[in-house]
Amino acid sequence: MWALREAFNRMDVSLVDNKMLECLVCPITHNMLFLSEDKKELISKNANLAFPIRDGIPILIIKEARQLD
Repeated sequence: MWALREAFNRMDVSLVDNKMLECLVCPITHNMLFLSEDKKELISKNANLAFPIRDGIPILIIKEARQLD
């Protein structure tokens, strides 16, 4: 158990985040989402929406998204 915990602590967290991002899609268009420059939103270019990321958790609820300009 200790060895597993140590391996997890050494793991590159950004790699996990990137893998998760590759799996997420827009709930409307089912197309790829893009991380905003400030890393606070996931952008759906086809739906013209930005979905918030709160405490590291993407909120892919349509009512929570904001319309892009």
